[in-house]
Amino acid sequence: MKLLILNGPNLNLLGKREVNIYGNKSFEDYFNELKTIYNNIELSYFQSNIEGKLIDKIHEVGFSFDAIIFNAGAYTHTSIALADAISGITTPVIEVHISNVFKRESYRHHSYISPVCAGTIAGFGLDSYNLAIQSILNASEFKQDK
Repeated sequence: MKLLILNGPNLNLLGKREVNIYGNKSFEDYFNELKTIYNNIELSYFQSNIEGKLIDKIHEVGFSFDAIIFNAGAYTHTSIALADAISGITTPVIEVHISNVFKRESYRHHSYISPVCAGTIAGFGLDSYNLAIQSILNASEFKQDK
């Protein structure tokens, strides 16, 4: 099974930025933990602060990977282009957020990508990614031949 974890803008600062919201662990450290836990899965990771690079990565893996776990960061609330990219691929996408966006500013309550994702997980800290992987492993719609 091949999974991509895709992170959007400012998530490269995890462990340093707003630790009261996002925690004090870098994503690279957390990703290494996930690779140890799920050593039977081919896990890949990509992060960019640039919307076009995220779209390019979705296009690159969107017909060959089993699933994409996507934290679009602030682009969640602004990007029709990312929603269109997800709509254009066959690989299912799970939207993930570290914080509970519904407990935050009202502009974070709307997601352009939710309607085109297989599901959404939010508010469980970095464990939101682990919960996404578990949902992929447990859901039959993700077990497709690529």
